Amino acid sequence: MNRRLFLQFPLLAGSLSYIAQNKGSDRPNKGFKVEAGKDRFNEEIHFLANRMQCKISAKDTDGDVCIFYNTIAGGPYLHYHYAQDEWFYVLKGKFQFKVGDETFMAQEGDSIFGPRMVPHGFANIGDAGQLLAMYQPAGTIEEFFKEGSKMKSPTPQELKEMSRRHGIEIVGPPIKIDG
Repeated sequence: MNRRLFLQFPLLAGSLSYIAQNKGSDRPNKGFKVEAGKDRFNEEIHFLANRMQCKISAKDTDGDVCIFYNTIAGGPYLHYHYAQDEWFYVLKGKFQFKVGDETFMAQEGDSIFGPRMVPHGFANIGDAGQLLAMYQPAGTIEEFFKEGSKMKSPTPQELKEMSRRHGIEIVGPPIKIDG
């Protein structure tokens, strides 16, 4: 092997590796803006008395992450995700979170982390609060919310069945606010 080819080989190998890893990627190759009050795809979701807007979609990240802006009137059932970590950032209002055996009070500027396989839930305290929620990896969380938004007054059993289809296990009722 001549010296020039020997020196170029690592560059070629690195380039081929990068191409192979990113082949078929649907990631956008440029930034985008989602305006205030808008959903990424103009498909605002209403699920269990909450309004949800996707800001960064799993489609944008090849499933690596998904971020929702939520206006929360209540809170979800106590649940866990088999394969997703969940991170919350309080934009407005006050919330009580339960993550495993821990209970946290959170207000504007606070964040809470809910690891996969650990039961968690939250309750809004007072007027409708606002949260950012990030799911990593995204999994089918967008489809879960869209499917849920089509259900009219779902029973707890219907919610459990739908949740399981999307890698979520409901393990208890919505959390109760500590007095």
